[in-house]
Amino acid sequence: MVLFLLLLAVLLIAIILVLNRPSWRQALISRHVFNTYRKILPDMSRTEQDALEAGTVWWENALFQGQPSWAALHAIPTPYLTPEEQDFLDHEVTTVCGMVDDWDMTRHTHDLPPAVWDYIKEHRFLSLIIPKAYGGRGFSALAHSEIITKLSTRNSALSVTVMVPNSLGPAELLLHYGTEEQKNYYLPRLANGQEIPAFALTSPWAGSDAAAIPDYGIVCKGQWEGQDILGMRVTWDKRYITLAPVCTLLGLAFRLYDPDGLLGGKHDVGITCALVPANHPGVETGRRHFPLDAMFMNGPTHGVDVFMPLSFIIGGPNLAGQGWRMLMECLAAGRSISLPSSFAGMAQLTAFAVGAYSRVRSQFRLPIGKFEGIEEPLARIGGNTYLMDAARRMTAVAVDLGEQPSVISAIMKYHLTERGRNVVNDGMDIIGGKGICLGPNNFLGRAYQQIPVGITVEGANILTRSLIIFGQGAIRCHPYVLAEMQAVAQADTQRGLKDFDRALFGHIRYFIGNSLRALGHGLTGARMVKLDTQVAPDMARYYRQLSRFSAAFSMLADASMLTLGGSLKMRESLSARLGDVLSQMYLISATLKRFEDEGRQTDDAPLAHWAIQDAFFRLQVAYDGVLTNFPSRYIAWKLRFLTFPLGRPFTPPSDRLNHQVARLLITPSPSRDRLTANCYAPDNEHDPVGIIEAAMHAALAAEAVERKIRQFEKTGALINNPIANVRDIAQAAHAAGGITDEEYAIIAKRNTLRDRVIAVDSFPFDLHHTDPATSSQAQGKA
Repeated sequence: MVLFLLLLAVLLIAIILVLNRPSWRQALISRHVFNTYRKILPDMSRTEQDALEAGTVWWENALFQGQPSWAALHAIPTPYLTPEEQDFLDHEVTTVCGMVDDWDMTRHTHDLPPAVWDYIKEHRFLSLIIPKAYGGRGFSALAHSEIITKLSTRNSALSVTVMVPNSLGPAELLLHYGTEEQKNYYLPRLANGQEIPAFALTSPWAGSDAAAIPDYGIVCKGQWEGQDILGMRVTWDKRYITLAPVCTLLGLAFRLYDPDGLLGGKHDVGITCALVPANHPGVETGRRHFPLDAMFMNGPTHGVDVFMPLSFIIGGPNLAGQGWRMLMECLAAGRSISLPSSFAGMAQLTAFAVGAYSRVRSQFRLPIGKFEGIEEPLARIGGNTYLMDAARRMTAVAVDLGEQPSVISAIMKYHLTERGRNVVNDGMDIIGGKGICLGPNNFLGRAYQQIPVGITVEGANILTRSLIIFGQGAIRCHPYVLAEMQAVAQADTQRGLKDFDRALFGHIRYFIGNSLRALGHGLTGARMVKLDTQVAPDMARYYRQLSRFSAAFSMLADASMLTLGGSLKMRESLSARLGDVLSQMYLISATLKRFEDEGRQTDDAPLAHWAIQDAFFRLQVAYDGVLTNFPSRYIAWKLRFLTFPLGRPFTPPSDRLNHQVARLLITPSPSRDRLTANCYAPDNEHDPVGIIEAAMHAALAAEAVERKIRQFEKTGALINNPIANVRDIAQAAHAAGGITDEEYAIIAKRNTLRDRVIAVDSFPFDLHHTDPATSSQAQGKA
């Protein structure tokens, strides 16, 4: 035994000596790993490298690395609008919402009314992000997000028309990369609406693989304004380009070649971005697509051998070939704001209107919102809306802090559009026949119809989930992987080996630390996690569990990369689930931050609890899915033990919590107001949303009279009365003396508004050839 212990001690000392002597460590360990790594590391194209290096990492970085600081989360500034921004949201945005009639646009004009186009130009809706020095609004990313959210509760064409010029497009690219001459000429014209921008990226042959666009330009000499100049002949064929049919200034992405070396560099210059006037000779625009009855302008653009000067290149000839990096960096900021805000608006509209409808609509003499079967989807609507808006606002703050969050933008794009789709689907299930019959009084049908548009654009959701979130996050957020890759790629092998050795052993310590933390937190149920800041007492367990799964996720990500190496990129289902885990941690963080920022509102706690519990359960399902499908069953078993030593801790939100959330949606309260703060809801009984709100208040006012009628009915006074039916019982009770004239007036008002709410539109028989404006309402079941 003594000899065994002595040998063990000698072995441990030898290991310690090797690990603490870099030269020995490199010779015995690192060199072999370095050479193997070089062989298995897949080649990375320039565009892949640009995509990986574009943008910045932010809070997701802390979650990925296994030790998030909750003090740092709370230190992120609380979202707020300036007085000027708030005034614009309250007045100009509200005004333009009231100018739009969705039904008239989709059935008659097929475009925004001319008065609306004039209004958004005059009031500089198209230049929210352009600095005041150039005549723009100079608003924050948060204000941009708040405006798009509110517009989206009214009409998709309105929100998209404002959203696109303020997202990825000429203005954004000019601000970051344009020459002073380009900025001074174009930005004031974009700010006042003199120019309508569009940006053409998508090719029919390279939709999601945008780096493979076949559109090309050839550097050559040609005639421009009567002079021989060095320029380029560009050929392109683009589709799905928003605002292209009406644009006056076309942003264009293409691959530039210089076969004759006229620029003095390589022949394949790379992807390049240019600004081309829409009336430039050879530019063909004007036709339009018809995306699911959405009336925003969208269409193809073409050009064949169109000669243009090199000065059309954004940033001038010096930035030729830098287009892919430009797009990746600007897309990160734009994608963080545009579609997440749009879908957050749809969710708020659904929560506001469907919640009220559920109080107005009765079955079996009970508001449908009080049935457990309806409470479940209402709870999903409320909880998802709360979480979506939390993530929207926190991410907008990140952009305002100067971040270009490439990983977070992918998380936001995928998860908010998917949750928004679920919210609207739940809303349609609840309103039933009211939702499926289109007409001027259908408040949700068009949103339901057009949801796939948002799912598809700015990076299709399947691609975003399968390839981008974890694929980019693993390299950008990991503290050592990128350093290891860069070390292996170095031309100086000795220098590369030293850098690799340093990163490798840092990586080993990092993996062991996260594995031990994951096991320790799992065995204690995360109860021993120390929080580095004060948190709401009823939320503390969520912070602790998030710390636990941050460490567990870091361990799982490392194990996946080590086991699968470069082939992980092709294991898209595993990559997608790993991305889901990271995404749910980000969404939970945003929800906790919102609850803290809003002063720990007790009445909002059910919404926060539901959102967080649902996200934790989704996280657990995704994590378990990785382990179930992990290629090595032995490693999967080890990882499962380290993560779930006492079993899986999370369950979906309870029926009791569903009930609490549903009641918040069907009852007027400050909590409901906060949840739906951006919803355009005019005080107008002729508006399809305004009348639902009026009907809900009327229904609440009538509840005491309803109870009195039920008590009167129990006396037998209405037996055999032919009008004592579900529709006319109040009239029967009034005639029999069961309620007073004043009480009957309350019921009559409720009935009038209710009947208008549940009615659906009807049209002449030949609706395709008869003006739908002559539609009449039919009293009928919804």
